[in-house]
Amino acid sequence: MTTTVDFWFDPACPWAWMTSRWMLEVEKVRDVHTVFHVMSLAVLNEGRDLPEDYRREMDRAWIGARAATAVATSYGQEAVRPFYTALGTRYHLGRAPHDRDTVAAALQECGYDTGIAERATTEEFDEAMRASHHEGMDPVGQDVGTPVLHVNGMALFGPVISPAPKGEQAGELFDGFLKMVSYPGFFELKRTRTVGPIFD
Repeated sequence: MTTTVDFWFDPACPWAWMTSRWMLEVEKVRDVHTVFHVMSLAVLNEGRDLPEDYRREMDRAWIGARAATAVATSYGQEAVRPFYTALGTRYHLGRAPHDRDTVAAALQECGYDTGIAERATTEEFDEAMRASHHEGMDPVGQDVGTPVLHVNGMALFGPVISPAPKGEQAGELFDGFLKMVSYPGFFELKRTRTVGPIFD
């Protein structure tokens, strides 16, 4: 029986990207299917007093989340997966700017309407984006960011990993994750990050 994992991400977040690559590895070795959904770090941080550099990061995060929402709205939820891979590869591996041209290139790679890139500079998709955001984030609480995973009726932030494990190691980590989330009283495991995102 296939286990469905609903995964909430903001395209701008490198940690969500790492976890998403792990989930794609898990799918190769376990009967698991990942459904990708949009949350927005910009929405999450609205009204918060942020350092200026992080505020700039939030300002440039809108376009990716809006574009991913537009893809879901226009082509269906499963269409988000290839778009996230195309955009995330540019953002995190290619270090491309989080702008209209980068979004348009990702859309073109997927065969989607490149006009979405221009529309994603407006508030056209914000209602749908906020609805998706709250669907993912409300069950886990507002004191976390992304990634957020929903599985077997449980919603949790994380796991935050670097680098993303591959092959059977990815599957074993997922097995452990499932065991933890199967207990409704489980809330948190954490240690200080000693490395940044390791992309490979």
